[in-house]
Amino acid sequence: MTASEQTIVDDVAAHRFEVRVDGAVAGYAEYRRRGGAVAFTHTVVEEAFEGRGLGSALARGALDAVREEGSAVLPFCPFIRSWIQRHPEYTDLVPEARRASFGLPEGAEGQPAEPSR
Repeated sequence: MTASEQTIVDDVAAHRFEVRVDGAVAGYAEYRRRGGAVAFTHTVVEEAFEGRGLGSALARGALDAVREEGSAVLPFCPFIRSWIQRHPEYTDLVPEARRASFGLPEGAEGQPAEPSR
């Protein structure tokens, strides 16, 4: 059995990041770009590719690409939002003022904000 080649691609024309396995689209995370932010709206992993960790690979690859370009993330998609909740090292991509609305900690670097006195 040979290993499958997995890649994450930003299909700008389709407004989505795709996870491809041996060239076939196995899943995607749709987005909208607005004023320096990437709003993730919907994520799908095709049924034939489920259970292989491709959703997590897609989320990590898409968020890493957004980090590299210096944009913020607005995780409207429940999958991307829950993935960030489980990987607090990505919380800093979400603007601090918007984190509470997505159920994320409001402090820097995924840490809770210090209580005010």
